[in-house]
Amino acid sequence: MTDDKSPDRTASPNITRRTFMAGAATIAGTVVAPWTIPSSAWAAQGNASPSERITVGLIGKGIMGSGHLRRLVGDREVQVLAVCDVDRVRCEDGRQLARETYAARRPSGTYRGCAAYNDYRELLARTDIDAVVIVTPDHWHTPQAIDAVKAGKDVYCEKPISLTVHQGRRLVEEVCRYGRVFQTGTQYRSIPTIRQVCNFVRRGGLGEVKQVFTRWNSLGGFFRAPRFKPYRHLMDVEHSGKSYVPLDMTFPAEPVPEGLDWDLWVGPALWRPYNQAYHLNPSPGVVPWAFCEDFGAASVTWHHSHSADVIQYALGVETSGPVELLYPGSSPYPTLTCKYANGTLLHMVDNWAMVKDLYKAVPETARLAGNFGGIFVGERGWLTSMTTGGPVEAGPETLFEEMNLKTREVNPGENNHHDNWFDCIRTRRKPSCDEEIGHRSASLGHLIIIAHTLQRSLKWDPAREEFVADEAANRLLSRAMRSPWRI
Repeated sequence: MTDDKSPDRTASPNITRRTFMAGAATIAGTVVAPWTIPSSAWAAQGNASPSERITVGLIGKGIMGSGHLRRLVGDREVQVLAVCDVDRVRCEDGRQLARETYAARRPSGTYRGCAAYNDYRELLARTDIDAVVIVTPDHWHTPQAIDAVKAGKDVYCEKPISLTVHQGRRLVEEVCRYGRVFQTGTQYRSIPTIRQVCNFVRRGGLGEVKQVFTRWNSLGGFFRAPRFKPYRHLMDVEHSGKSYVPLDMTFPAEPVPEGLDWDLWVGPALWRPYNQAYHLNPSPGVVPWAFCEDFGAASVTWHHSHSADVIQYALGVETSGPVELLYPGSSPYPTLTCKYANGTLLHMVDNWAMVKDLYKAVPETARLAGNFGGIFVGERGWLTSMTTGGPVEAGPETLFEEMNLKTREVNPGENNHHDNWFDCIRTRRKPSCDEEIGHRSASLGHLIIIAHTLQRSLKWDPAREEFVADEAANRLLSRAMRSPWRI
């Protein structure tokens, strides 16, 4: 339930993990039943009264977090009660945006009901917040999401929802145990045109799907950014830029900017001294830290989680995964390839030209552009599901008549991903990208990273979620967390 007269809460002394978890356990005891719905979740359609709005807290206010915040404060069915970020500049900026937006709707022209927090555990301890949107670096996604569901909050978590397969499975278990509504931020499947394309493939519109192609990038393009110039003599860019996996790179310690809680930013990850390559205001990009293996997952973070979600949904395997990962040189395929139980092959390519030049899978005249999806090649033709690259393409042209698309244009702004989450908070139904789907999308990327790391082919059991008779590979399914953080 919202309260426009709530106190002006700001960051207070840190709550210890023990204090937070004790409080969260008390809260969780009232929300374990999956059909327990917070009072604000009964909001009617249209402009809900203050007491009926879904109350939300934002955790993470970088570039992506700013986009989420604008979406949230612009929705009259939602009330943002708190913004949290370990960077005081970003946190205060977020609170100010919320206050100004809400003040503009009030006759008095003032509003002071949005709090600012440095420590996310203080936000989760509030019983008047129904749900949280988590937009922090990747290494925080699983711990914060688990703490949130234990505190009785529904969760929207940016992708990838984990940094390891074991983390993702643990998150799925906790979401189910506490009966929360979890939406993964892979919003591209919620674009109407992309959903039509995926459903066409899923229903057998291409016949048996033989091959799918999607992009997987090396670090070279990322490292060419101007912000890395002062450190290139330390990076061996010629070698490191060819890597398909995030790296363990050492950057010199720099003074921590005023207002940044660097210890809490690092949190459960392996300790690294502050360097602006990881965090800087204003931010040089949406995920500047993704190249570092302790904080992000490179291609999995940049785009592959989105692509995996769309592709596995279209193939009907969004709650499963491949059975083999075929490494170049030890397989018939020139790029890393995932094989599914039905024989469908998913090829990772550096660029779309490889689909024509290397695999000869589509005509030379095919227009291939965009990201966040893939190219499906089946018995009856080929079809794209990319976004940000122009209209959907296919061959033969008669496929468009069968699909009956309202438009071939792909407009990311048309997605209803947040609305789907809000609706499910009210109804307690599963959202379009629930915890299991989010876990499997992230896991596909984690498996590819392991195959690249070991530089060999692997057999995978998607039901047991382990590599077959491969102790070395199975050790990479989890990682230790820095004390005192645990999940």
